[in-house]
Amino acid sequence: MINTISLGILGQFYSNIKKSFKSIYQNSNFYEKKISKTFENSFEYKPSPHLLSSIIKFQNKKYKIEDFAIESIWQNNLNSKDYEKLNNFFWFFSLDLKSSKETTQTVIKNWISNNPKYQKKSWEFDLTAKRIISWLSNHQLTYEDSDQEYRTTFDHMIQKQTNHLLNEIKNSKEFENKMIGCAAIILTGLAYKNEKQYLENGLNLLKNIIKSSIDNQGFPRSRNIRQLTFYLKYFIIIREWFKESQSLIPEYIDETIYYLGSSYAFIWQDIKQDILFNGNYSSKNKEFDQYLKRFGYNFKNQINELGGYAILKNKKIILAVDIGSSPSKTFSNDYQAGALSFEIFSNDKKLISNAGYYSNKKNKFNKLSRSTALHSTLTIEDYSSSSFAKDQNHFFIDKGLKVTKKKVVFENNYWKISGAHDGYSIKFGTSYEREIEFYPEQMKFIGYDKLFRKVSNKEIKFDIRFHLDPSSKVMKTQDNKSILVQIDEEGWKFSCDNFDINIDNGLYFGNKNSLKENQNILISGMNKEKEQIIKWEISKIQ
Repeated sequence: MINTISLGILGQFYSNIKKSFKSIYQNSNFYEKKISKTFENSFEYKPSPHLLSSIIKFQNKKYKIEDFAIESIWQNNLNSKDYEKLNNFFWFFSLDLKSSKETTQTVIKNWISNNPKYQKKSWEFDLTAKRIISWLSNHQLTYEDSDQEYRTTFDHMIQKQTNHLLNEIKNSKEFENKMIGCAAIILTGLAYKNEKQYLENGLNLLKNIIKSSIDNQGFPRSRNIRQLTFYLKYFIIIREWFKESQSLIPEYIDETIYYLGSSYAFIWQDIKQDILFNGNYSSKNKEFDQYLKRFGYNFKNQINELGGYAILKNKKIILAVDIGSSPSKTFSNDYQAGALSFEIFSNDKKLISNAGYYSNKKNKFNKLSRSTALHSTLTIEDYSSSSFAKDQNHFFIDKGLKVTKKKVVFENNYWKISGAHDGYSIKFGTSYEREIEFYPEQMKFIGYDKLFRKVSNKEIKFDIRFHLDPSSKVMKTQDNKSILVQIDEEGWKFSCDNFDINIDNGLYFGNKNSLKENQNILISGMNKEKEQIIKWEISKIQ
C-alpha cells in the first residue's frame, strides 16, 4: 500500500517536473513569439494617477527623476524587497511632474533593453501587472512628448506584458495577484481601445474572480477581512477607469461593489475598529474612507452577522465573535484557527483581543500566529482547532472545522452570541460550544464554554485564553479568584469560580509584521466528564 509520505514524494516529484517543463517553455522562442503578437494600436485612454490613491501611498514630498542614480539603478545586488519595488515601477507615482520626461522614458527604455524577453525574476506575475498599471497611469512622464520610435516600443511592450499575464493568470495561486493582473489587463483594454481582446478577456477573468472567490453576500470565501478591503479597492479602481474613459460600466461591477461595500460597512465602517480575525492586523482604512468619500461611495449595512462573523454594538460596547466555519483549502492561505474567539471594545479601547497576524510567510511567527492559542478561545492539549500543511512558503488548511448551532440575539438589555464547532471531534472525540451573554445595564459579560464527549475514557487538558492589548494593565486579586484589567481609566474584573485563573505572557502581532509582548488571562483545567461547563464573567468596576 502506498502511504501518505510516498504520495507526498510522488506529488513533489511531479510538481518539480511540471515546473521544469514550464521554465523551458517560457524561455523558448515559441513562447517569445506567442506573447510578441501585438498590434499597432494607439494609446488613447490615459488614466489619472489619483484614481490609484487607495492603493498607492502618495508622498507629500515629490522627487525628481534626476534624484535617482539612473546609471546604476538596475544594479544586481538588490535585496528581494528593493528589487520588487524597483521593477514594479510604483515608485514612479512619487515623481514630480516637473521631472524630465526624457530621463523617465530613458529609464523605461533601459528596462526594456535589459528585459526584452520573458525572465522569471523581472517578469514575475504581480510585478508585471503593477508595472503595466504604473507605466500607463504615469503617462505624463512615461509617454507624453516622446518620439514615434519610443511610442512604438512602449506600446509593443505594454501589450507583450499583457499577453504574458493572459497566459499566466490561470496558473497564479494568489487571488490578490489574480485581481491585480486582471486589473492590468482591463486597463490595457481601455487604454488601447481598438484591440478588443484585452478588455473582453479581462472582464471574463473578472467574472471568474467574482464567481470563484466571493460569496453571495459579498464576502471573500477566505473570510479574510483584508482581502475584502483589497477586492473593494480594485473593483472601485476598475469602475473609475471605465467611468473616466467614458466606457459603459458593466452592471455586475456595480453589483459587486455594492455587496463588497456592504460587507466593508459591516466589518469596519460601522465600528471603526480593526478586529483581529483571520489574517487581519491594524489597517489604514480611515485613509480609504476618505478616498470613498472623495469619489462619492457610501455603503450601509444593518445586519449583525455576515461572513462568519457576528458583531453587536451600542454607543459604548462592541462584541465581535468568529462564528464561521474554516474556508476550503483553496482559500485558506491566511486563515487563522480562531473559531469561536471573540473581541470586546469598551469606549473605543480593546478590552479582550486576539493576538493578531504575522503576515510575512517566510517568518516562523506566521505559523505561530495561526494557532488557536493566539486567540481568545479554547484549546485542547495545546492543539489548534484546525491543522495546517505547508506548500513551499504557504500554509493551508489540512483539516478544517465546521461551526454549527449558531445563534445571535440582540436586544436593548440582552445580547447573546453562541456557536459550536467540531474541530476537536476527530482527535479528542470532543465537541466545543461557546455562549457569550452581555447585560448592557449591568455592563457584565457572562461566558459559558462547554465540552461534550462521547466517551470520557481519559483526561484531557484544556486552556481558555483571553488575550489583552499590550497597553492593558492587569493584576490578580489577593484571594486569587479574580483578575483586574485596566484600560485607560476603565477598570474591569474577570472571574471564574470553579477553575484556576492565572496571568500568562504572550505575543501580540496586531501591527503588520511586528511583535510586542502582551498578557492574557488563562483558565486551565482537566476534563474527564462527558459534559463540562466552564463559566466565566467580565464585569465593569463601577
